[in-house]
Amino acid sequence: MILPSVPYGSGIRQYPQGQFGGYNHNLYAGDGELYDMTNLSSDLAPLLSPRKPRYIYKTLTTPNGLYANDGLYWVDGTGFYAGGVLRGTVSNSRKLFTGLGAYIIIMPDKAYYNKLTGEFGSLEASWSGAAKIQDGTYAGESADANTIYAAGADWASKFKVGDAVTISGATVHPENNTTIIIREIDGDNLRFYANSFVIGEGGDSEAALTISRTVPDMDFICANENRVWGCKGDEIYSSKLGDPFNWNVFDGLSTDSYAASVGSAGDFTACFSYLGYPIFFKEDQIYKVYGDRPSNFQVMGSASLGVESGSHLSLAIAGEVLFYLSRAGIVAYSGGIPQSIAAAFGTERYRNAVGGSDGLKYYVSMEDAEGVWHLFVYDTQRTMWHREDNTEAVGWAWDGELYCLNAAGTLWINGNARSVPEGCTREAAVESEAVFGDFVDADPNKKGTWEFLLRAAVDEGGEIDCAAEFDSDGEWVDMAGGHIEPAEKRSYTLAVVPRRSDHYRIKITGTGGWRVYMLTRADYIGSELKSKPGRQ
Repeated sequence: MILPSVPYGSGIRQYPQGQFGGYNHNLYAGDGELYDMTNLSSDLAPLLSPRKPRYIYKTLTTPNGLYANDGLYWVDGTGFYAGGVLRGTVSNSRKLFTGLGAYIIIMPDKAYYNKLTGEFGSLEASWSGAAKIQDGTYAGESADANTIYAAGADWASKFKVGDAVTISGATVHPENNTTIIIREIDGDNLRFYANSFVIGEGGDSEAALTISRTVPDMDFICANENRVWGCKGDEIYSSKLGDPFNWNVFDGLSTDSYAASVGSAGDFTACFSYLGYPIFFKEDQIYKVYGDRPSNFQVMGSASLGVESGSHLSLAIAGEVLFYLSRAGIVAYSGGIPQSIAAAFGTERYRNAVGGSDGLKYYVSMEDAEGVWHLFVYDTQRTMWHREDNTEAVGWAWDGELYCLNAAGTLWINGNARSVPEGCTREAAVESEAVFGDFVDADPNKKGTWEFLLRAAVDEGGEIDCAAEFDSDGEWVDMAGGHIEPAEKRSYTLAVVPRRSDHYRIKITGTGGWRVYMLTRADYIGSELKSKPGRQ
């Protein structure tokens, strides 16, 4: 809030600033708004204050992904860890995760972890060898051309009843190379419906038959309404209901798998479950799948700002709104038309965003055009942005507290934590900085500036320093009395050698905890601005 100036008989004017805005990296940033900042927070807004120190939970060697689902999971190099315990081996690459019931799904490896049993394995299964396609039984009755027999196959160790398997390698009757659903497993006999195959008299002996349960290649995945959904290119896929192992079951039932092609230009860039729907994004399209079973699924698209390519991890819900990075910057999506909230970034463009949420704040790490990373925080209650530091995030996760895994391998907990696990170490005192936009004091002419009043409090172990810059000359002038060490909340008089200027800026740098309650600027009326000689 900007209070009116208070004139005095001497011509001195005072401008009290009692409320401070957030990040506004625009040349028009107003009084009390911050053109630039490091490690500031909205926690105490409208006061000006830094973020709290974070807590270091663990350090990874090769951070490849982070996920939370009734527990914390991460990938370090080729190791998949659940609760800090190595549970399985995956490829050495960045991962995508989703959860369905007891299962944690890991892509692109098509791997799973069962939270209840501790089992780790592949969603896919395959068997190859000599086998015979022959007559058999089904439901205790004789059945023609419905059985695959292979001595010692032990089918139950790889497949289960209801799995859709793809048969390949059949040469006697190539039409037996098909995708089909297992109906019974009996030791070395794999049984299907009667007359599922074409066989000769006495059956077909195949020297190299392959039977496999496959999962489609998918670039992005999410879980919605007891199904795993995914997409790649122009295709949308859904697993069988409650079964992340099966993607090719088409029995005409409500539990079937599902697949569809949208036929629009460009590839999918992300998918996410929001408001009860699986939502798929391209850069300029948003697709929502309506319905509750494959027979009534409908894919409805709209030409809207979707997720920018490379920013599929930017999706996160804060304040019940879905945020992500689009080609036009960060947007807020509530199920209708995305609304831009990127005005605070000015003309800066960002890419490769990775986002997370603590429920009310949206945290997003983004790379600028120069390759520099920035961590921004959007407060949905106060509708303001703050910039923290240069964190390059690999992933975010909420497991009672907000965790972040950065590219250096540090797994940290947000400083505003309610409880901190044992063994964590607290970050050193936070280095912070606040750079205000131009102050013109509602006067188009030159004005004389020499004094500021700052009401502030500094915590034990902290300190702040104040400086001013005049007419954008690039020189920051330290203020007399501007170095403030731990003390109770009170006002301080800050002074500079009197300067006449069209505009000026103020910078506050700090270490540790501090708060600014009010900043009062004092100046006196100067002369009108005159054109320089030689100019019309």
